[in-house]
Amino acid sequence: MVAVLGETTGHLALVRLRDRMRNDPEGYAILTERPRIRLSTLDLAHLAALPEGSFGREYLRFLDENRVTPDTRADVKFVDNEELAYVMQRYREVHDLLHTLLGMPTNMLGEVAVKWFEAAQTGLPMCILGAALGPLRLSSSRLRTLAASLGPWALRSGSRARCVLSVFYERRWDQSLDELREELGIELPPPLTLTSTKKANTAHAGLVS
Repeated sequence: MVAVLGETTGHLALVRLRDRMRNDPEGYAILTERPRIRLSTLDLAHLAALPEGSFGREYLRFLDENRVTPDTRADVKFVDNEELAYVMQRYREVHDLLHTLLGMPTNMLGEVAVKWFEAAQTGLPMCILGAALGPLRLSSSRLRTLAASLGPWALRSGSRARCVLSVFYERRWDQSLDELREELGIELPPPLTLTSTKKANTAHAGLVS
C-alpha cells in the first residue's frame, strides 16, 4: 500500500528528480544505463575484500548486521512514464545505501531520520508523509533526540547534499566512506544508541517503500 501511494502521488517530484539527474553527468549516465542494485548485480566477494572504511565494505557490513537485502525492494508498477518509473526504482534501491552514508541503523529512530533526509532531498510525498508520521511511533526519549539533534541534522544534510540519486554508487565501492560523504556534502551524524536486530528490521520494513 505504501509503495502504491508513493507511485501514484509522486509525479511532480519524480519529474524534478529526473531533471536534476539529467543535469548531472553522473546522474545522466545512470539514466542512460539504468543499473539495478540487486543481489544478482552485486559482487559480494569483491565488497568483502575491500578495506575497512570503504563505502562498499561498509555497505556490506550494513546488510550483514541488519540482515537485510536489496532484493526486498518492490518493482515499480504504477508509474506510466518509463524514465520516471526508473527514477522511482532507483530511489527505492539506494535506500540502504543512504543508511550507510548517513550512518543510520534500521531501528525506528534511524528510519525516521533517513525519511527526514529523503523528504528534504526528494520532495516525494511519501517521504514527507513518512517523516511526519514516523515520529508518532517513537518513545518520548527518542522523540527528544530527534527534535534536538537528529532531525535538524537530517533536514540540513538532505537539503544541502548533492542529489543522492545522481551518484553511480556501483562505481564508488572502493571509495572511502568519509571521502564520499564529504564529496556529497553529508555531515557526520550525531551519535545514536542501537536496538536489537529484530526490532530494527520491523522498523525497516515499516517505513521503506
